[in-house]
Amino acid sequence: MARRTTLEDSTCAIAQALDVVGDWWTLLIVRDTARGVHRFDELQRELGMSRKVLTERLRLLVDADVLARVPYQERPVRHEYRLTPRGRALLPVLVALQDWGDAWVLGDGATSATADEASTQTRRVHELLGTRVPELTLPDDTGEPRDPVADGTPFTVLYCFPGAYARPEAYPPGWSEIPGAPGCTLESCTYRDRLADFTAAGATVYGVSTQRPDEQRAFAEKERLGQRLLSDAELSLITALRLPTFRAAAATRLKRLTLVVDRARVVRHVQYPVTDIAGSVQSALDQIGRLARDTQES
Repeated sequence: MARRTTLEDSTCAIAQALDVVGDWWTLLIVRDTARGVHRFDELQRELGMSRKVLTERLRLLVDADVLARVPYQERPVRHEYRLTPRGRALLPVLVALQDWGDAWVLGDGATSATADEASTQTRRVHELLGTRVPELTLPDDTGEPRDPVADGTPFTVLYCFPGAYARPEAYPPGWSEIPGAPGCTLESCTYRDRLADFTAAGATVYGVSTQRPDEQRAFAEKERLGQRLLSDAELSLITALRLPTFRAAAATRLKRLTLVVDRARVVRHVQYPVTDIAGSVQSALDQIGRLARDTQES
């Protein structure tokens, strides 16, 4: 391994953190383990790096207690790499880097809850088609942990939204001026009103935002929602799928998008950007109908 200049004696916390994750490969390894890529060969294939370099970076991250080696096979013994609590604490760093890159490297720095259809960000979201949602849990609006992919129905609709509140004064200042931000109440209420149609089509509907469960519960009770809302305040789903975000009122917010996922956790339909909220709900329902017919015919 190339000689590294250690910064561990520095009194600067930034320098100390860079001593662990300052190499760009290390952050990409953390990114991919958060996406559900855990085994050596899978990481090498995803990252395109040499076995020697990958071995060295994995050893560094294990020694730093960012990753843990967990056996998954006995004969011969094989290990996979899982994020530790210390490693999961890096997720906001990854999301902040992605948000900065989307806004300032790939964009013009403007705050937005949506994107241009021809943007690199939009292409990244649509590349989720055919990929799997890693196994994880998010607290719902009652505080109970819940898999974002329902096992009781053939399909799950995940509509991701920036934020919706029970009281108008709870919205961040200038919220209505952020492109794509207004409309979260309309979206949730439209899904509420069409919930019987989704149930009949074989789909569970979940709304996802980065709000706290208590904020989601207050909103759900006020609007009498029938669907559960899931809190990604810890940024687990965002990091796993590299979902687009923006910052408002010193908090990370999801941009508005919709995913249809099948029982095998495969993303079968993507809507992004969402500009016609009522139309996007109908489009998700229509897509579920087509997917169901394709399944019956195959």
